[in-house]
Order: sequence, then structure tokens, then C-alpha cells
Amino acid sequence: MDLQSIGKILVAFAVVLALAGALLWVGGLLGLGRLPGDLRFGDDRWSCYIPIATTLILSVILTLLLNLLFRLFR
Repeated sequence: MDLQSIGKILVAFAVVLALAGALLWVGGLLGLGRLPGDLRFGDDRWSCYIPIATTLILSVILTLLLNLLFRLFR
């Protein structure tokens, strides 16, 4: 593998990482992670977070987006 191929792969990973960061940032602004169905337990020394509602909503949104993309490119 030559240096140009490695460079292209690194740039692709950087773009994917930047998009993931932007999605997490926007999701935080929209309130994902603090929905009524998200469970939080703990005290001063430990905590546990189970994002049930956030996971369900993201699953539905991603399913709809992927189905739309697959229908467009079929």
C-alpha cells in the first residue's frame, strides 16, 4: 500500500469521525440522552445510565434513513 492510499484512508476516517461528532453535538442540543425513558441510577460513588428511549428513537430514524437511501439507489 502506498502513502497516497494510506492518506486517503486517514482522510476518510477523519471525515467519518467529524460527522459522528457533529451528530452527537446536535443530538445533545436536541435533548437526546435526557429523554423520559432514559434510566439513570447511582449515588456519589457510582452511576449507571441506560438510554432506552434515545436508543429506540435513533433506531427508528436510522432505519427510515437507510430504507430511503436503499430505495433511491436501487
